Amino acid sequence: MTTKTDFEPITIGILSISDRASSGVYEDKGLPALHEWFENTLENPIHFESRLIADEQAVIEHTLIELADTKHCSLIVTTGGTGPAKRDVTPEATLRVADKVLDGFGEQMRRNNLQYTPTAILSRQVAVIRGSSLIINLPGQPKAIKETLDGIFAAVPYCIDLIGGPYLLSRPNTINVFRPKSAQRPGSGQ
Repeated sequence: MTTKTDFEPITIGILSISDRASSGVYEDKGLPALHEWFENTLENPIHFESRLIADEQAVIEHTLIELADTKHCSLIVTTGGTGPAKRDVTPEATLRVADKVLDGFGEQMRRNNLQYTPTAILSRQVAVIRGSSLIINLPGQPKAIKETLDGIFAAVPYCIDLIGGPYLLSRPNTINVFRPKSAQRPGSGQ
């Protein structure tokens, strides 16, 4: 049986990328949506490193590098800037800072989101590894953030295990985390 003391803390970088929200034209809804989703899903104590920035490729790259290399975030999730518009450069910035690309995440995010909207095929979301950080691009709307995370998160904890991060456990009745039996900790069921 797992006890509260068995839950390793995790630092999660949450990065909202929006010209208008970062300049105060409207209120950012991405960061609160991400914060709520992770608080509702994970048993682990979470420290968030939150950033709200403009759609500038150099700024996105710098922020991802800071969150991975300086803040040591095991997981970094971005929201916004993944569409086909001229200012949507989040995937380009993410790929520029990557050590490895995890194509399956992007494929699954689009496949999952197609059940909600036909415009999911316009998404250019990617997931990569930089050092010991998993970086995942998510869409910009809170509803789409939840739908996307619900569709891919079962594989995220094991990926974080494989790159040397903390052992993540989900709350009951949320996401069924998948790990091969050989990778599960005794009593965790995950």
